Amino acid sequence: MAPPFQRHVFVCTNRRPDGHPKGCCATKGAEEVRAAFKSEMEKRGIKGQMRANAAGCIDTCAMGVSVVIYPEGIWYGGVKTEDVPTIVDEHLLGGKPVERLMMPFMKKGPKPEPGK
Repeated sequence: MAPPFQRHVFVCTNRRPDGHPKGCCATKGAEEVRAAFKSEMEKRGIKGQMRANAAGCIDTCAMGVSVVIYPEGIWYGGVKTEDVPTIVDEHLLGGKPVERLMMPFMKKGPKPEPGK
C-alpha cells in the first residue's frame, strides 16, 4: 500500500442534466481543472506525494468548479485551469491557502469542530 498523501485535492466533476437550476461543475470545466492539477503536480515532482482526484457532487454547484484540499479542509470555488498553478505553488507547496479563490463560508472565521 502506498503511504498516505501529504495533501489530497478533490475536484468536483459532477454532471447534472442540461438546464438544471443548480448547474454543475462538469459544464464549467471540471475535467480540465483536474487534468491541470495532475499535470502541475507531475511538473513539480510531487506526484505520489499529493494526489488530485475526481469527486462526485460536493453540493456547491453554484460556486463551481469546486475544489477541496485535505487535510486542511480548504474549499475553493470558481476554479479555472489558469488558477491551478497558483494553488499548487501557494497552497500545495507553500502551505498558504489562496484566499481570493476560497469559498465565502471559508472566510467567516474558524471552522467549527466536528460534531458541534
